[in-house]
Amino acid sequence: MAVITAGIDMGAKTIKVVLLEDGQKVRARAMELGGTDTRAAGERAFNAALFQAGLRMAEVAHVTATGAGRASAPFAKDSVTEVGAGARGAIFLHPAARTVIDVGAEEGKTLRCDGRGKVIDFAVNEKCAAGAGSFMESMARALEVKLEELGPLALKSGNTIPMNAQCAVFAESEVVTLVHQKHTKEDIAKAVHDAIADRITSMVRKVGFENDVVLIGGVSKNPAFVETMRRNLQTAVNVLPDPEYVGALGAAIVAAENAGVK
Repeated sequence: MAVITAGIDMGAKTIKVVLLEDGQKVRARAMELGGTDTRAAGERAFNAALFQAGLRMAEVAHVTATGAGRASAPFAKDSVTEVGAGARGAIFLHPAARTVIDVGAEEGKTLRCDGRGKVIDFAVNEKCAAGAGSFMESMARALEVKLEELGPLALKSGNTIPMNAQCAVFAESEVVTLVHQKHTKEDIAKAVHDAIADRITSMVRKVGFENDVVLIGGVSKNPAFVETMRRNLQTAVNVLPDPEYVGALGAAIVAAENAGVK
């Protein structure tokens, strides 16, 4: 009989759930916005994943939580750090991964791991730094464009404009100044991506990196960010499939081990 385990990633902005069969096959996944009641959002995401898989909660052998809000995760029996979950999920999807770059809504992280997903070293960006998705959202608002338009805009620019602010509040003012100086939206969008990628690159070089380099987290779906990281590191950077779910997948793998799945 198949053993079903679950990982729930209580992120700063979204809640992700992955259901895993026998520690090997993803049965279902679901995502909900966190909102003000993250536990309720977690329950909605969990129920959505169960419905998708045609399962009942009683059929889930073990639940492991990760993410910034993992202490409030519903149904969880234990937890794993975001760094640990990211490493395990990345190795599961890309066994050659040795450097994992994780950029989500509120934090950017980079880590080195071995072939078993054991973390060797890691670094996390400072709060309010130009190295996370919320910074990108703020810059899109300042430019009066949709968030999903920011990356394609940046890819149209061939110019480099320095952006010095590391705090979203000051950076918004800097964007307004650049607009008044008649810089194009394309050039400013590129400056935003350069600022984020520069912060992440500094962390990567701090912990050291070795191939293969993989990207996870929601920001890795942005093509301009990926291209800038490839240029900064001067190496291939692999974007894993469904990158925002990798942490939840890693937690589900840990749950399988804790449930005794071999």
